[in-house]
Amino acid sequence: MMKNNTMSFLFIFLLFVLVSWPFITAAETEQQKKQFAVESGKVLELDESNFDAAISNFDYILVDFYAPWCGHCKRLAPQLDKAASILADLKQPISIAKIDADKYKRVGSKYGIDGYPTLKIFMHGVPTEYYGPRKADLLVRFLKKFVAADVAILNSDSAISEFVEAAGTSFPIFIGFGLNESAISHFAVKHKKRAWFSVAKDFSDKTMEFYDFDKVPALVARHPNYDEQSIFYGPFEEKFVEDYIKQSLLPLTLPITEETLRLLKDDERKVILTILEDESDDRSKKLVKLLKAAASANRDFVFVFVGFKQWQGFAESFEVSKKTKLPKMVVWDGDEEYFSVVGSDSIEDEDQGSQITQFIQGYKDGNIIQKRISSGSFMGFLNSMIGIGTVTIIVFVVAVVMIIQSLKEEPLTVGTRDEGDHPSSSTSQKEARQPLHSGEKQDKED
Repeated sequence: MMKNNTMSFLFIFLLFVLVSWPFITAAETEQQKKQFAVESGKVLELDESNFDAAISNFDYILVDFYAPWCGHCKRLAPQLDKAASILADLKQPISIAKIDADKYKRVGSKYGIDGYPTLKIFMHGVPTEYYGPRKADLLVRFLKKFVAADVAILNSDSAISEFVEAAGTSFPIFIGFGLNESAISHFAVKHKKRAWFSVAKDFSDKTMEFYDFDKVPALVARHPNYDEQSIFYGPFEEKFVEDYIKQSLLPLTLPITEETLRLLKDDERKVILTILEDESDDRSKKLVKLLKAAASANRDFVFVFVGFKQWQGFAESFEVSKKTKLPKMVVWDGDEEYFSVVGSDSIEDEDQGSQITQFIQGYKDGNIIQKRISSGSFMGFLNSMIGIGTVTIIVFVVAVVMIIQSLKEEPLTVGTRDEGDHPSSSTSQKEARQPLHSGEKQDKED
């Protein structure tokens, strides 16, 4: 009898828990909302106790992982304060929060924070690194991208103009004129973080003239920052549309910077890298125009350039020194390997367009010499990109591995030498692409 009573009690208790659980969790959620609603329009200060609750409570929240001693963090703080009040009033609000990742190291470690400040945008709890501008007005415009419709529907010339103006210059813009949104919706979702997508249903001949297309359907890709535009007339089968969009996410040519290195990570194409003496002089600017023409005809490559004067450490990774005859072209795999083309070590001043064509054809024909990033100069480049602390850790780990390996070997006897090959290690270029600096990250101005 006692056993039956106990079982009945347990059954009733479990039933009570099951029935009341939705009300308990709803009450907790409501309490969390009230907790954060009080701070709406302000930058929320988070810690380990409420971080997860904040991330789950907001559909969109930008988190500043900072350190109190970080100078860049101090300069960023007032910009975030200005942006927070604007973003909170959007139709789809975006919250801003900050957490002392130097103090709450468990949270910082969970999200791979090793430089300050690091900004991450959490969309429905999923984090994405924020690489955009950090001035308040530009940051607001940039973040609007994350809450915008996947594909904007534009029904007039004025709607098209307003859409382009609101999109700004931080992302490429795709406009499908006379195109059904289903033709690009899949790619709009896939590349939402990297571009604006829209379809124009109604437009005038004046708009056709402005965007320089003469028939429909047409998919126009614009890079406002680089004053570039290209037009795709089909075929509009999925594969062809995808190839065009992927190849148009980057401009025809772009300079090597920390930002562009991050963009190159997501592109699978080989990189044609031109190393100049000074990318700001007139000779280099003339050559860059020729590279754009070559890039337009060879969309299966990414064309980039860097000045030895602007980024010596990066250039030296490709066996370039002050004595090297420049400009020099190589094909880079974006990792540790690159290729020089036989007979095209450098570009002469005369007929440079033909020399670029000859270089590309030589690579395609296989007249190449495969090389690896030079380790000595590459370590200097690595230092500049990922910070002294990270490099120290890498060196320490390698040293420990080598010590362990040496302990396994037989001890040397007097009069003998270890004639075996010494193990060597190389650091991945993918790591070198991460934008980290001795614990601090450089402010991005626009």
